Amino acid sequence: MHHSASPRKGRTGRPRSAETDHAILSATRAALVDLGWGGLTMSAVATRAGVAKTTLYRRWANKNELVVDAVAVLFDELELPDRGCLRADIEGVVLQFGALLARPETKTALMAVVAESTTDEALHERIRSAIVDRQKRLVLLGRARAQERGELPADTPGEDGARTAARTMDLIFDVIAGAIVHRTLVSGEPVDADWGRDFTALFLGGLAGLDGQTGLDGQTGRPAGAREHDDAR
Repeated sequence: MHHSASPRKGRTGRPRSAETDHAILSATRAALVDLGWGGLTMSAVATRAGVAKTTLYRRWANKNELVVDAVAVLFDELELPDRGCLRADIEGVVLQFGALLARPETKTALMAVVAESTTDEALHERIRSAIVDRQKRLVLLGRARAQERGELPADTPGEDGARTAARTMDLIFDVIAGAIVHRTLVSGEPVDADWGRDFTALFLGGLAGLDGQTGLDGQTGRPAGAREHDDAR
């Protein structure tokens, strides 16, 4: 699932070129790695992308918006293929996310915009809408798939059930994304297969799941007791 860069409202004229957008966003990430946030300018990006500076300003009002969109398209590469069970699905997306954050262009750009957003509320909201909210699609898909398999209970009908489901999905996203971001960008440690397996065991089964034998259903990755719950229904 891929999204194009966020268009500026109120602009008219020739249709935007996807090829030009790609060149600009790629040039933005490369320039940020080489120049840093302080050295990054719209002129520098335009030169690298081989376009006029006015072309950038027809699409983005400033470098804040440009850099967020340059990061957002990278996160749109994340996918959640059906790997047969919830445990495998989570491990797969964790490894994808970790590999994405290990790329210098992603790491530099994300850290720069997050740091800048601490004093810029508009930038903070753009990060939320262009990156965070868009990637919650993965939680929505994974949770629905697990419910269809019977690995997770169905949502409670009604408005209260919908609110609970929304809070649950927010929490799932925060726990998974927060752990991976901290691991890669704060601790500077790799998200490898061993870490992904251990994280998933902890996420699904709590501390008891870390030994790989207690706390988790070894076949489906379901929390212990899920099978008994299914039998009782």
